[in-house]
Amino acid sequence: MLRRQFKIRGLDCAEEVAILKRQLGPVAGEANLAFDVLRGRLTVAGPVPEDSELLRLVGETGMSAELWDASRPEAARSRLRARLRDYLMIGSGLALLGGYAASAPVDRPLFAVAALLGGWFVLPKAWFSARHLRPDMNFLMTVAVCGAIAIGDWAEAATVAFLFAVSNSLEAWSVGRARRAVEALLKIAPYEVDLLLADGRTQATLVSAIEVGGLFRVRPGSRIGLDGEVVAGESEVDQAAITGESRLVGKEPGSEVFAGTINGNGSIDVRVTKRSTETTIAKVIRMVEQAQASRSPSESWVERFSVIYTPVVLVAAIAGALIPPLIFNQPWEPSIYQALVLLVIGCPCALVISTPVSIVAGLTAAAGKGVLIKGGKALEAAAHVRAIAFDKTGTITRGKPAVVGIFPLAGHTETELLEIAAALEAGSSHPLARAIYEHAQGQGLSPVPATDFRIIPGKGASALLAGSPYWLGSHRYLEERGEETPEVHSKLEELSASGHSVVVIGMADHVCGFIALADQLRDSVPSTLASLRALGVEQIMMLTGDNEGTARWVSAAAGISSFRAELLPADKVKMIEELVDRWQSVAMVGDGVNDAPAMARSTLGIAMGAMGSDAAIEAADVALMTDDIAHLPWLIGHARRTLRVIKQNIGLSLVVKFVFAALSFAGYASLWAAIASDMGVSLVVIANGLRLLHAPNKGKRG
Repeated sequence: MLRRQFKIRGLDCAEEVAILKRQLGPVAGEANLAFDVLRGRLTVAGPVPEDSELLRLVGETGMSAELWDASRPEAARSRLRARLRDYLMIGSGLALLGGYAASAPVDRPLFAVAALLGGWFVLPKAWFSARHLRPDMNFLMTVAVCGAIAIGDWAEAATVAFLFAVSNSLEAWSVGRARRAVEALLKIAPYEVDLLLADGRTQATLVSAIEVGGLFRVRPGSRIGLDGEVVAGESEVDQAAITGESRLVGKEPGSEVFAGTINGNGSIDVRVTKRSTETTIAKVIRMVEQAQASRSPSESWVERFSVIYTPVVLVAAIAGALIPPLIFNQPWEPSIYQALVLLVIGCPCALVISTPVSIVAGLTAAAGKGVLIKGGKALEAAAHVRAIAFDKTGTITRGKPAVVGIFPLAGHTETELLEIAAALEAGSSHPLARAIYEHAQGQGLSPVPATDFRIIPGKGASALLAGSPYWLGSHRYLEERGEETPEVHSKLEELSASGHSVVVIGMADHVCGFIALADQLRDSVPSTLASLRALGVEQIMMLTGDNEGTARWVSAAAGISSFRAELLPADKVKMIEELVDRWQSVAMVGDGVNDAPAMARSTLGIAMGAMGSDAAIEAADVALMTDDIAHLPWLIGHARRTLRVIKQNIGLSLVVKFVFAALSFAGYASLWAAIASDMGVSLVVIANGLRLLHAPNKGKRG
């Protein structure tokens, strides 16, 4: 589907989003519009309306639009608009001070100038709202200013206009701060790299022009421009921008590197493995952008509430202006004044902006720690998780076998047995073979080269080592050779039942011993599960397609009392459905294609991010870029903290509104006090939401 993006000048508040929806919805379809307030961006799906028509429609609202250019820094026009808004605000304030200092009849023109400058950006939006019979905060504020002028209270009108201009400037500044935080996250990959030419020289080249297989050089201290594999050089890389890891990661030929990460002190040459549009950081950017377009339950509630709330306030203000004079024969001027106060109090800006600022700040903070959340809905869902189901391989375990036991026989030592096995496995790409060979290297062993190497199909291999014949194979191959003792059989069966794979090594006349391998538990699993239980997660279960014995051993080692083994993808979905029926809010954590259906069926799907399969990441609501479940307690604690902030903001906004409404009906509220309170509440909820940008490192119980 065609997607076009536009930069919207003046899109600083969720109220402007409502205006644009009303203006563009009838011609583009409201479902085809996605707004990113923090970046001032509109995304339109579908071919209609034409770009020129869309720009014209946006212009009618008092805002302006232009096609989005992601490669270009913020345009001078946007900075000029921000400066103009501030200059008009300052001019309004100076005129207001002059009006208070001057005596009649000079004061009235100064107050008029103050009102005009303060409302310069408000009037076009208010006129649009009036023409479409859709009252919003700009309309309410304009009516309040005009009403004060109509009853001859020029000073009050000028004060309200000035304070509203201050409120808008401060709000735009606060949103701009969050906007800069998001842009800093997204603009971490360089636009150019030093492409290696055939003659060995380098040439600065745009990353978008480099194909898979191209070579580029990364100098010490530089950011890496594309995902790739190191082919020459050694260094350490800061991957915090991608994975949230605090430690440097060693890189050597064969190591994988990511775009946006920072090279250390060594120079490395990298072969490109992904185009610029498919890098890990590109996936991060897309997920963050999609997340900001997604609406949380709290945002949806506030939007529905404000649609009803604003017209009700307008009707109440009209009634307050008319009923006392017409029915109770009270003076018109005080009634109109109090109605105007009610209009100012009724502006829903603080209420409307309180939730999206908190949500986006929460999403941005999480992304900075390597936890990518696909929108406010997923963030709020994480706060309510009561049960978690884990896949085993690659999630609870590391996803690859490792040597866990060496059992020499017939007088051989562990070192001898490992050297023999490593020599026999040196040329194999089988996971068990690689694990044995790497373990031998880690022990500092250098196996003698094998000769006359032969594969025994489906059973093992044989070769000559220093002229002597050796063989290597499975437990079944040992049984076929008829060389197994009851004691060895019992031990091998015990290892197999506990989830171990066994490689047996022998010579023509005896069995030298055997090596046990297993997919090891991640180091962080026990402490992570303990933290989840401390946070109040009531059910933790492991779901795996592996055999019963392996599942039992892994679950016992991890401290998980409930597990299901030998499950097909459809079986995992069924188990998730049963958990949802019982616990309502269930998270599924996995990394493979076979986990994707279960993640999609869960309340919250969590993928083992950067290294997980694309299908799992696509189906998930959250991606853990470190491929480590240790971030789960932080995620739940952060989500709960975000939800608390949202509730605080909504509650504060409503309480202040109702208190001032009561003061208005009692005759104790003034226009300037009402606008000052509205401005203050807006700033408080924005500041409270932005606190989430500085999220703590550890999840808190909540």
